[in-house]
Formats: sequence, C-alpha cells, structure tokens
Amino acid sequence: VQLVESGGGLVQAGGSLRLSCAVSGGIFETYVMGWYRQAPGQERELAAAINRNGGNTYYLDSVKGRFTISRDNAKNTVYLQMNSLKPEDTAVYYCAAAMTPYIQLAPRSYDYWGQGTQVTVSS
Repeated sequence: VQLVESGGGLVQAGGSLRLSCAVSGGIFETYVMGWYRQAPGQERELAAAINRNGGNTYYLDSVKGRFTISRDNAKNTVYLQMNSLKPEDTAVYYCAAAMTPYIQLAPRSYDYWGQGTQVTVSS
C-alpha cells in the first residue's frame, strides 16, 4: 500500500492550504484515514481523522473550526483543508491509514504511512 501526500508549502498566517493523500495498492474504503503532524522537537500528533464512509471525524482541539478532513472513496484520496493557518501549524504533515472500523488516535494503530509534506506558516 502506498500513500502519497501533496499540497504542502509556505503560506502566510491567515492563509489556506489543501493537502491531498492518494492511496494505492489497497482497498481504500476499508481504511480509517488520519492526518498527523510533527513539528521539530515535538511528538507526532493526530490533527484529524475520518472513518471509512466519512460519516465520523476527529479533530485536534487546536485545529477545530479551521481544518476540515474529507475523503473521496471513488478517487482513493483523503484531503485536509486548512484555513486560517497559524505559525504553530508549521510541521511535517503525514497521511496514515488504519485497517480498523473505528477512528484511532495512537500512531501505533495506523498500518501505512506517507512520506510527509512540509507545511510552513510564516508570521
């Protein structure tokens, strides 16, 4: 199974970015999908996650109301729309897939990972 992220970059505070993660080699609709992020010197944290059919989502408190996770099972792709970005959102963002029916929070619960995409928010 391969996960390939795209859409990262440099943006000014208050701006927006949309991350995409294309999944191949597996059965996408059977995966819970998550977007983790990791800033330098900090632990990896789950920013958002979505269940198999998109009917249930999870958001880190600090991104609620600004980030939206969605998925298109026909395109084997999960998205993370990030609005009102803040410098503290700067991190490498990783897409991850879990072979589980329910949203998982711990990184160890995810079976497949992308290579990561850098998001840098300047003040």
